[in-house]
Amino acid sequence: RRGRVWSVRWVFESVQESVGEPSGAHRPIRSFVRRQGRMTPAQKAALEQLWPIYGLDGSGGCLDLGSIFEAPNPVSLEIGFGNGEALISRAASFRKTNYLGVEVHLPGVGRALSQAQERELKNLRLVADDAVDFLKQRIADASLSEILIEFPDPWPKKRHHKRRLIQTDFVRLLASKLKTGGALRLATDWAPYAEHMLEVLRAEPLLSNTSSTVDYVPRPQSRPLTRFERRGEKLGHAVFDLEFRRL
Repeated sequence: RRGRVWSVRWVFESVQESVGEPSGAHRPIRSFVRRQGRMTPAQKAALEQLWPIYGLDGSGGCLDLGSIFEAPNPVSLEIGFGNGEALISRAASFRKTNYLGVEVHLPGVGRALSQAQERELKNLRLVADDAVDFLKQRIADASLSEILIEFPDPWPKKRHHKRRLIQTDFVRLLASKLKTGGALRLATDWAPYAEHMLEVLRAEPLLSNTSSTVDYVPRPQSRPLTRFERRGEKLGHAVFDLEFRRL
């Protein structure tokens, strides 16, 4: 029992260390607030038992994406996968694509681990770390076929706009990690954030909008309709999809 407690604590402290904001004048602005919430016994057990199978360290040198999966297929990265509903659905539906999921909130990571084992997924790896740090340290340039960012926190209050994930520097980083022709796909149900996303992505010279109307695209068939989105539809929320490709 003591070994189990320390195993889960090790994962938690690793995430805590990686996303903790240092004091001082150069404190980084994060796009998230680390609210771990209460983990269920099943989520804790999944973190202990399945992390060695599916988990990747957030820090270190660049990953050899061809060696961390069983088959050398194109790699799709989802940033902020939440409870893993969409990520697991994609990995189960498209077995010839390899999926990397990045999420800082451990209950969601634990749930995704359980689902990955239940569906016997061989094309999935998970990271419990800040996506910015992970991209900078562990992903080589021009190595990803797809990057997915769906329903990130819109930080609607004006004083919080600086916390939005989609900013000029981050989009430049994303573009640098895509292969030529690789897709950057985003979705949000917050119209002002959609407009902000569109403005920032249009300004990135490495990216080209695939929209025939030069703004938004129809919902891709590959994007699962999650419970979150179905709930939003019932409330009358419009969803905005964007797709840009690396030149």
